[in-house]
Amino acid sequence: MMAVSPLRLAGYVELPEHRAKGGFDHAAVHGATGHVYVAHTANDTVDVFDPAARRHLFSIPDAPGAAGVLVCDEVVIVSNRAADTIGVLAPGPQPSVRHLAVGMRPNGLAYDPGRQMVLAANVGDPSVPGSHTLSVVGLAPDGVRREIAVPGRTRWAVFDPDPALFYVNIADPAEIVVVDPRQPDRIARTIAVPHAGPHGLDLEGATHRLFCACDAGMLVVLDARSGSVLGERPLSGVPDVVFCNRQRRQLYVAVGDPGVIDVFSTATLERLAVVETEAEAHTTALSPAGDRLYAFLPRTHRAAIYDLASD
Repeated sequence: MMAVSPLRLAGYVELPEHRAKGGFDHAAVHGATGHVYVAHTANDTVDVFDPAARRHLFSIPDAPGAAGVLVCDEVVIVSNRAADTIGVLAPGPQPSVRHLAVGMRPNGLAYDPGRQMVLAANVGDPSVPGSHTLSVVGLAPDGVRREIAVPGRTRWAVFDPDPALFYVNIADPAEIVVVDPRQPDRIARTIAVPHAGPHGLDLEGATHRLFCACDAGMLVVLDARSGSVLGERPLSGVPDVVFCNRQRRQLYVAVGDPGVIDVFSTATLERLAVVETEAEAHTTALSPAGDRLYAFLPRTHRAAIYDLASD
């Protein structure tokens, strides 16, 4: 490991207290403003804060069971797990939210900006046959919706703009399904994952590598084109969110129990550090510039801000 941690704690932002159970879920950063959007599942809201000013700005209401948040320059997309919808809105305060129906209990989100196409990975209900699906929804006025059946519970999803493909983790059977937005009604192919419970997922487009964190406590690196396993590393526990920092060639894996972030070099897969956060802190967000990481602390309802060093 590095003698000096690649994550330096710079401070905290206080966020609204939880009104119910659920804590925080996924988050993302708006590139133009640097504002951070985080799904506050316990409050059925999306909280927005300014890390430069260290303050909470506003909360977006009417997001039942808010789970996934995806932020682009012109659009913010929220998966409302308790309403079987996604919310589509513009960045900024007091947005007008458009709700679009998707499958049962949407969670992970991915977006093809060229086609204005959203993929919602629906967790479903194991007691409801056929409820594990992917919803592919066009945001244009004439956009269409397609449903793709998948063999098990979905986890996280990402979009690779170079080959223009969606990748989605499936918990059981352990695999990654690949969807081509040009054929949004079918699975294009699957990639086998050698450990149980694929959960967090990110990619490094320049090297065509997928980083898949599994419930079995293993990080698996796969070639996105061939599906071959390129490497495996043990984790500190059961993981959730994964972010690949392409600028600094680092990977961050959030582990809620015991409450740490495992930091790896993407060049060598060496574990650089294990950074303590807080028990049950299972989600993070990475700035587009790769200079800051945010960890969401459910017990103290705040966000920790980390400045990032090169490996």
